[in-house]
Amino acid sequence: MAILTIRNVPDEVHRALRVRAAQHGRSTEAEVREILAAVAKPEQRVRLGDALASIGRELGLNNEDFEIFEQIRDKTPADPLRFE
Repeated sequence: MAILTIRNVPDEVHRALRVRAAQHGRSTEAEVREILAAVAKPEQRVRLGDALASIGRELGLNNEDFEIFEQIRDKTPADPLRFE
């Protein structure tokens, strides 16, 4: 696991973290880990596929629309990458 050091935390912020940690029955360090995890990786994060499906539903797209997209899209294979 990685180690993270945070410098120059204002005293009032540190005090608030200690109080919050005590309310949750955790150490200050555990409370900060919990806060960081909740903010950086929320349970309700938007997933790209879900977002695109939602947009399609809002626009009223159906399977027939996607069949049309499949017929008109350019199917020419892409040129492979060259590392020269």
